[in-house]
Amino acid sequence: MPARHDIAVEAELWDAYAASAFDDEAEPNFCWTQYAGHGPGPDLLGNPRSVLEIGCGTGRALARLAQLGVTARGVDLSPVMIKKTTAKWAATGAEFVCSEVLEYLSEHEDTYDAVYSIFGAAWFTDPSRLFPLVRQRLNPHSVFVFSQPPAIPGAYGPQGMYKGGFAGKAMFTYRYSYRPAVWERLLTRAGFEAVDVKILGAPHPGHIGTLLGRAVAP
Repeated sequence: MPARHDIAVEAELWDAYAASAFDDEAEPNFCWTQYAGHGPGPDLLGNPRSVLEIGCGTGRALARLAQLGVTARGVDLSPVMIKKTTAKWAATGAEFVCSEVLEYLSEHEDTYDAVYSIFGAAWFTDPSRLFPLVRQRLNPHSVFVFSQPPAIPGAYGPQGMYKGGFAGKAMFTYRYSYRPAVWERLLTRAGFEAVDVKILGAPHPGHIGTLLGRAVAP
């Protein structure tokens, strides 16, 4: 059975996350992994003139790209987060839009040299719906790159996730977990080429790695 996303509930969840995760003292920073200074940098995006980050969160990665001269736009479901990122990163030139990602990709016709997600919408949106829309928003031969935690062995597909433990108001969302080969099939079915999905090891033995996917629009 498909996951039944309740966008109003999920927006409230991400508003709560924004209130706790946003750091007013943070500096622009681009990192694909959950470990500072570990893994590749923005070079995975190629040399884009324009980018779209889906599920842009605190906006640090997007602000860094904007500082490098890239036309940078981010989409996030949380009004609280968008208000904070717009105020915090205004001087960088990055643009932040509050919208549900599938709705935004369906209704806006702008195209980009790269679309990416860092522990963002590619983890929390049904890939069978998301990936074809991402491909439509990419210029020819442009890239889609995403990172997120790898699947727990044996736990595949949409995984329910409550906010703040198991007490209090029921705020929840779904995240999507698959083996790398399944992510590759989903990308290929969506029309992408040069598909590569792998798990990058953590900087310390036995720690959680990072699933990293990259694909090229035809």
